[in-house]
Amino acid sequence: MARKNTAEGDTVVIKKYANRRLYNTQSSSYITLDDLAGMTRDGVDFQVLDAKTGDDITHTILTQIIMEEETSGKQMLPVSFLRDIISMYGNSMQAMMPSYLEASMANFRQNREKLQEAFREGLAANPLAKLHETNMAMMKAMGEAFIPGGLPGGKKPDPAKPSKDDELAALKEQMAAMQKKLDELGK
Repeated sequence: MARKNTAEGDTVVIKKYANRRLYNTQSSSYITLDDLAGMTRDGVDFQVLDAKTGDDITHTILTQIIMEEETSGKQMLPVSFLRDIISMYGNSMQAMMPSYLEASMANFRQNREKLQEAFREGLAANPLAKLHETNMAMMKAMGEAFIPGGLPGGKKPDPAKPSKDDELAALKEQMAAMQKKLDELGK
């Protein structure tokens, strides 16, 4: 597939034509969404461009791949998570969600790698307890960033600005629910 001609660090350019066909410019071949999903799993960096306008539509194509995976019986995203994501659109917290989700996924990948390493080395007496500690520390740090009075340098929020207590409480509940799910998965 695309891996054979891809040098380390290169981004493969995929062009999407009006007839919905995807063209891999590196391998000079038409590919499918399944091929792009495979490239993603293989760690191949790619960018999808609209062939007519040149617009970067990678985000849209990746979302489409997730939709296809979810509808093909390989559901991974719980309904409650999807509802939470949808409820964040238009919310004042929307701007913070991408970086929060990226940090959460990076933490998940690190924990997964540590867990796999522990099992490989045979030191897996209780690696889930360590994962729990790491997750709790991350959640606490994220929570402190959102709590009024938890601003850098111990500064207090401006009392003239409207309070976001309701949104913060909702976010804390969501984070607690996420932690509970993580704890349940760890058992």
